[in-house]
Amino acid sequence: MSRAMSTPSPTPPPPAGRRKRRSFDWSTAVIGTLVVSAGSAVLWRDGWEPFLSILTHDLTLLVDILPKVLAGCLIGAFVMMLLPREVVARWVGGESGFVGLVIATLVGTFLPGGPFSIYPITAALLTLGADVGTATTFIAAWSLLGYNRALVWELPFMGGDFTFWRVAVSLPLPILAGLFARLLWKLLVSRDDPA
Repeated sequence: MSRAMSTPSPTPPPPAGRRKRRSFDWSTAVIGTLVVSAGSAVLWRDGWEPFLSILTHDLTLLVDILPKVLAGCLIGAFVMMLLPREVVARWVGGESGFVGLVIATLVGTFLPGGPFSIYPITAALLTLGADVGTATTFIAAWSLLGYNRALVWELPFMGGDFTFWRVAVSLPLPILAGLFARLLWKLLVSRDDPA
């Protein structure tokens, strides 16, 4: 057998600017360690009855949340199938510039839904070619400027003046967050890529 045939072909590198995803990373390890430590502390300090009560409550909450998480993941998958990659890359990709941040701000402001739909949509957009800056802007706009929260909660409880000024003060923050995320991402990628 020749030497050329015995060497396995190298695996292709991940796309430029993107890190390979792992199913288990440091954040999972930290959260798992905190869960085990907190559970052990409750069991040691308070005994089995409070420990089992908390565990039962949390498992019930998990069963309640799972359908919402599944629906959010399906929304993200459908977004990936419906939106052409070229369109996403052109309008909210790395080369979209300031216009991409404005588009992400508008979409994040007016897109209704909770975290179970927003984060899978953001993950789908990243997969389709959106950059870190526009994804950060999208989530920040949804968090800070979401019109449904302003209409349902702020206007009735806080009044029009408070809502107007809170939105006015918050308006530039998603774009600033996106610009800052782009800058940090470029610094991190250039540091990791010596070429």
